[in-house]
Amino acid sequence: MTALTMAKALNAALGRALADDPSVLIMGEDVGTLGGVFRITDGLLATHGASRVIDTPLAESGIVGTAVGLAYRGFRPVVEIQFDGFVYPAFDQIVCQVAKLHYRTRGAVRMPLTVRIPWAGGVGAAEHHSESPEAYFVHTSGLRVVAVSNPSDAYFMLRQAIACDDPVVFFEPKRLYHVKGEVDLDAALADAPPMGLARVVRAGSDATVVTYGAQVATALEAAEAAADDGVSLEVIDLRSLSPVDYDTVAASVRRTGRVVITHEAPGEAGVGAEVAAGITERCFHHLEAPPLRVTGHDIPYPPAKLERHHLPDLDRILDAVDRVLDRPHSLSEAAQ
Repeated sequence: MTALTMAKALNAALGRALADDPSVLIMGEDVGTLGGVFRITDGLLATHGASRVIDTPLAESGIVGTAVGLAYRGFRPVVEIQFDGFVYPAFDQIVCQVAKLHYRTRGAVRMPLTVRIPWAGGVGAAEHHSESPEAYFVHTSGLRVVAVSNPSDAYFMLRQAIACDDPVVFFEPKRLYHVKGEVDLDAALADAPPMGLARVVRAGSDATVVTYGAQVATALEAAEAAADDGVSLEVIDLRSLSPVDYDTVAASVRRTGRVVITHEAPGEAGVGAEVAAGITERCFHHLEAPPLRVTGHDIPYPPAKLERHHLPDLDRILDAVDRVLDRPHSLSEAAQ
């Protein structure tokens, strides 16, 4: 086992994929000479050359469009979108071409394309650099959408995404790039948990907290605080947002009878709304309280000085837990 930051784990995954498969190549703005703005591709140009690690113009639609052509020709391109809010110029290519070509050609064409997106807030940046656009892609049939929360998953899931014959939108939480964790670099890829499975990261019995990305750490902090108050929370890291592993989620909710879903993105028509609907359909007769969502506010991403008020924190999660447990909470006095 090796202690790596998430950034180093992603770099190791890309290096391994380039070394193992000559059809893999990396494209994006500043991914070569600079090594990426977050240094995720640092050193890969020197090792693998300019034909495998390609600096592109500042044109996301052109980057993804070129990757579509390369995937047509049998390559496995890995595209880096420099910041989450920069993906929108490529939205047409991803939604209208990448997601549909396999279906449109009755299976004759594969799109083994990975779109890496540094994602979400908590780093003191502003709009276009702190956004959470995952719901747009989850809504798009034909795409796999995943979000990592720790260095080990970052390493193995990125390798799995690159090896997958389906297009994968791969979200990397920027505020976790420098968080360290143990990674088994010698483990076989086949022995890693499948990319589409959720993981129970903390067992509990009183309520289930479902989340993904950087919010996993926040949910675990909330579970620790709740334990001090005698409340046992089970925390589930979805890992895959499309498809969702409802078997793991439903098994937990049927045991606890209560669920809170949290993510950074706005609540309106977000991933949490879909997960709440999916849980209700599968677990209605086991629920002791309505599913609750704790999300970012339904506003454009705020200035850096205000983001701590925007991002769901421990207190907001615990307040929702109190509500599903019918304990005193922030709305108790308002309801009286």
